[in-house]
Amino acid sequence: MSHTILPLTGKVAIVTGGSRSIGAAIAKRLAADGATVAITYNASADRATAVVDAINAAGGNAIALAADAGNPEAVRAAVQQVATLFGKVDILVNNAGISVLGAPEDISFEDFQRILAVNVTGVFVATQEALQYMGKGGRIIHIGSSMVQHAAFGTASAYTLTKGAVAGFSRGLVRDLGPRGITVNTVNPGPTDSDMNPADGPVADFVRPNIAVGRYGEGKDIASAVAYLASSEAGFVSGAELLVDGGFTA
Repeated sequence: MSHTILPLTGKVAIVTGGSRSIGAAIAKRLAADGATVAITYNASADRATAVVDAINAAGGNAIALAADAGNPEAVRAAVQQVATLFGKVDILVNNAGISVLGAPEDISFEDFQRILAVNVTGVFVATQEALQYMGKGGRIIHIGSSMVQHAAFGTASAYTLTKGAVAGFSRGLVRDLGPRGITVNTVNPGPTDSDMNPADGPVADFVRPNIAVGRYGEGKDIASAVAYLASSEAGFVSGAELLVDGGFTA
């Protein structure tokens, strides 16, 4: 009798902001590929539990940890807990993010500080902490945005600033971590149906005609790209910015 070995068997993955939308899809896909998955969440405890229950019911292994991505101490504690429970961190997916929309002169400084805390500081802290437990073959995958390459509409300058910072951080990490056998890549989703950007949301009618394939993306579309970058098949891929946008920026 032959047994299929899943591509991420034996790997331990952290997906920040994994309780909903794109993050939940990523967590489920990595678990389906054999990884033990820890998701972090802030205010969506019920949804985090539902993601974990779905993974475990399908034969996977997952846990959920409360950790506000904008709170460095909480992020560090969550990563440390994963390492304590499972002995290592093989894959880090920095997915947690928020959006603050508005004309730049109208965005409050408090809102600006919050989006920086979640989208930039949280990414740095999670990466810094995970590297304490990540060895050769490790994978760091950032979830960016196609807005960095194509600002499709106004009011998103603060959000785009944070995603641009993540793209630059990723490129720098490539040089720092390549000698350690750790790859670093960024997935830039285009318009993707999510809590942040619903397919029936306020900009959808404007955006959809510019998507070459004629539809909004789904969480599974982004998750497929992440699964590839997390696998051994992507061992020679580092520093990539992979657009998953249905031709939106073509």
